[in-house]
Amino acid sequence: MPHSMKERRPNVLLITADQLREDCVGFSGKYPVRTPHIDRLSEQGVSFSHAYSVLPVCAPARQSLLRGRRPETFGALWNYSGALPVAALPPEAYTWTRALAESGYATAYLGKWGVNPVHGPAAYGFDSYVSEAEYHDFISQKHPDVRYEHGFFGEESPLPLEDAETHWFAARASETLERLQGDGRPWHMALHFSDPHLPCRPSLPFAGMYAAADIPEWAGFRDTFAGKPYIQRQQLESWGVADYDWQDWAPIVARYYAIISQLDDAIGQVLGTLERLGMADNTIVIFTADHGDMCGSHGMMDKHYIMYDDVVRVPLIIRMPGVVGDVEVGGRCDRFVYNFLDLPPTLLELLNLQTHDPGDLQGRSLVPLLAGEEPADWRDAAVSTYNGQQFGLYTQRMIRTADWKYVWNLTDVDELYDMVNDPGELVNVRGKLEHAELLAVLRRRLYEQLSADGDAIVANEWTRRQLLQGAKLDGI
Repeated sequence: MPHSMKERRPNVLLITADQLREDCVGFSGKYPVRTPHIDRLSEQGVSFSHAYSVLPVCAPARQSLLRGRRPETFGALWNYSGALPVAALPPEAYTWTRALAESGYATAYLGKWGVNPVHGPAAYGFDSYVSEAEYHDFISQKHPDVRYEHGFFGEESPLPLEDAETHWFAARASETLERLQGDGRPWHMALHFSDPHLPCRPSLPFAGMYAAADIPEWAGFRDTFAGKPYIQRQQLESWGVADYDWQDWAPIVARYYAIISQLDDAIGQVLGTLERLGMADNTIVIFTADHGDMCGSHGMMDKHYIMYDDVVRVPLIIRMPGVVGDVEVGGRCDRFVYNFLDLPPTLLELLNLQTHDPGDLQGRSLVPLLAGEEPADWRDAAVSTYNGQQFGLYTQRMIRTADWKYVWNLTDVDELYDMVNDPGELVNVRGKLEHAELLAVLRRRLYEQLSADGDAIVANEWTRRQLLQGAKLDGI
């Protein structure tokens, strides 16, 4: 561990966005979204170009972050606010945040929760909590006449920027930082923004930042759905967007860009407060998102029933100035990582804290990658999962390598995408004979990873047989 880490215990500032695509931050260089503060953070730290969400749905992903295990292992299959009841992370479960609190850290939670419908952050190791409900109360009292007309499709917000949710929480975060500075203890602050989750309602001046005519089509927009699962075409009908062309989507995407830039401005205020208070040089800063957003890609809304990179691939930045001295400033790592699953073991190692059982955590510490090392045994693929909700249950398991993506759809046709020649994932090549051997290899690898992670879907005789059909696994 670096010498400076031994001398003082660093603070931890975790900032997350909700439904932010990896390709919609400026430093990715993929789409014209302006995020100068996030870009500056990436220049000062290490950014991960292939960070994946283990389950691209809000509540399961957030529970996985605290627990350090895949959501299926403790029953968090979909959002607990859905139509069917589902398990949520119980307060007696291990969480690394409680380990921090028990080791003497002051802890604070602000923003979106999604971990348990009954128990709040206090049950998981946090000393204080500023909730979304408090913001909504603020708006109902100060702006009681505000009404919105366009539902999930979004619109310009009439609220002044300082009263927008992004900036209201940034102000509360700055107040919390000042309080934590006076506490005297090392601290961990989790700031979970609810944007850019639809509906996107940016305030001025950000609402006018992007013209619809200047918004380029997503790489995956022109999808015919030939040879793809039926549920994907059905999504367009369910949302009422089956007849939308790009001129219909471009204003929606422009608002998505706008709320991202607004969020970036709010993050800049928080990071500015951290610097003003003189705490930046002893604070690990992490920025990521729970998952991405379709926002018109493949003609779809939201994030359900698909495993496209639009929703499973997310930004991840870790900045540690003055804490880890050997990290190359502005480094970029292309190895496969899990943003939420790998963070618990990473922080426990950086902070020199012992969990009750290190083997109980299913992620892997990113410390070697942060130090610029290239471990020979590092994973060369990512596995993400989905279990349904919203319009009906639908089970998916995905494995993504550098060149290929295989999606196992248990109740419909599988998907296979050439990620080198078809990064928009438009053409399902699952049925081509020349890919039969590759498909068998990917099925086997997926089975082995799901088995290692304790995913009950492969413990079932019938579903296991389906996955391993053609995989030629001896003894199965």
